[in-house]
Amino acid sequence: MQDRTLTVSADRPLSPVSAAAVARAAGVSAASVSYVLNGKAGVSPETRRHIIHVANELGFRPRKSSQSTDLQRSRVVGLILPNIINPMFPRWAQGVISSAADSGYEVFVATTQDDPEILAQVTATLANRAVDGVILAASLRDDARALRTLRAARIPYVCLSRRADFLDADFVGIDDDAAATELMQHMLGHGYTEIATVIGPRVSTASLAREQAFVRTAATAGVVISGDRKISTRVNNEGGRLAAERLFAGGNPPRAVVCGSDELAIGVMEYAMARGLRIPEDVAVAGCDGLPHSRSGLINLTSIVQPQQDMAQEAFAMLLQRIDAPSRSYTSLVCPHRLHVGRTCGCPPAGA
Repeated sequence: MQDRTLTVSADRPLSPVSAAAVARAAGVSAASVSYVLNGKAGVSPETRRHIIHVANELGFRPRKSSQSTDLQRSRVVGLILPNIINPMFPRWAQGVISSAADSGYEVFVATTQDDPEILAQVTATLANRAVDGVILAASLRDDARALRTLRAARIPYVCLSRRADFLDADFVGIDDDAAATELMQHMLGHGYTEIATVIGPRVSTASLAREQAFVRTAATAGVVISGDRKISTRVNNEGGRLAAERLFAGGNPPRAVVCGSDELAIGVMEYAMARGLRIPEDVAVAGCDGLPHSRSGLINLTSIVQPQQDMAQEAFAMLLQRIDAPSRSYTSLVCPHRLHVGRTCGCPPAGA
């Protein structure tokens, strides 16, 4: 069964469509449509997904019943990502989409490029579409507009990886401080003293927490990371290359670069190798994500491994629970991480 991502045009008119019309178009009974649209059991997962897909294609929107406090659902949730260039984010998307499909939900995926104005527009669109809930992997540390928009529309939301500083929210992620501390301690164990850090936007609580832990851990060991060696950039491969250009353009390049994501680390390595530098003999590099291709034999990047699929599945499960049972209390789930020791930090290859 192929998973589907809902990509509804914002310009498409939402003309009234009856449940009977959905049943005819889907080739199923009216009872089956009723079960699905009211969130009840009684149909197979395949039939449920088929009915939801047909209903969305027809532009069906359930009428709110004045006889019941249980408002009917659109069976659509939103997923907001910073971008889909960094492979970390599509992996989260696939995990959410698969979990949603198993529960008869479609997923509306949007990206923000970490632009607060785009984030505000996306959340407003999702609110107007009356989605049942939203998972945000792109919330901004100093901008609560998106969450206020969802809260005003009474749409539940869960923050994935990035916390919300100014409004309470359910959260699924790792302990960024502990993970970054462990990674920097490993790099310091090699004796490096000329160290630079490269992270994503500081408007991300995850990026900021990792940078602060990198710098604090190095300082505790007597290694000062100067301001020109603390770089914040877009959290993708190109951002890593741009950061490396700044770090290696001068006459005092760092001996090690500790990054807040795998794609940043790979971008740094690509730039360094294009200049004839060897990894790790001339410059050691570490990342933070633990993506499968990063840990492959071709790259074998030393990195913090996040349980990407587990995080996505837990985020959807948490959102579904809040949709089913609204509450004034909020849950924070910290998933376990681990350090993958590869060859890019200076450790000998396994088995050597």
